[in-house]
Amino acid sequence: MKDFNEWLNTFRQSIADYHYYIDFNNVYRNTNQYKVELNILNSLVGATDIESDFRQLLTKYPECLKAIPILLAKREEEIFCMDKKGSFTYNFARMNLDVPVRLLYERDRLVRFNTKSCYF
Repeated sequence: MKDFNEWLNTFRQSIADYHYYIDFNNVYRNTNQYKVELNILNSLVGATDIESDFRQLLTKYPECLKAIPILLAKREEEIFCMDKKGSFTYNFARMNLDVPVRLLYERDRLVRFNTKSCYF
C-alpha cells in the first residue's frame, strides 16, 4: 500500500501551460461564428449615447444578442447576476425580441446588464 503523503508529493503545482489559458484556435472559431454580429456591435464604439444606440441596434438587429456572452468571455448563453435589487438571469439564446412588448422589456434589462457589468 502506498503512503498517501508520498503519493501527494508527486502532484504538480498546476496542470496549466501557456495554452491552458487561451486556445486561440477556439477563439478564432468562436469569433468567426459571430463575425457579423460582432461587427454590428462594434458600431457602438465611440457612441455618445451608447444606451440609446444599443436599444436601437437591438431593435434593428436582435441577432446581435447572441454575441454578447462571447464578448464577456462566457461560454454559457445564460448569465446569472446579483445586486442589491435582487438576482437576474439573462438568457441570450432565448430572449424573444420579435414581440414588441417583450422587445421593450428585454432591451431595458440588457441595457441594465451592460451598464452594471461595465460593458458600457
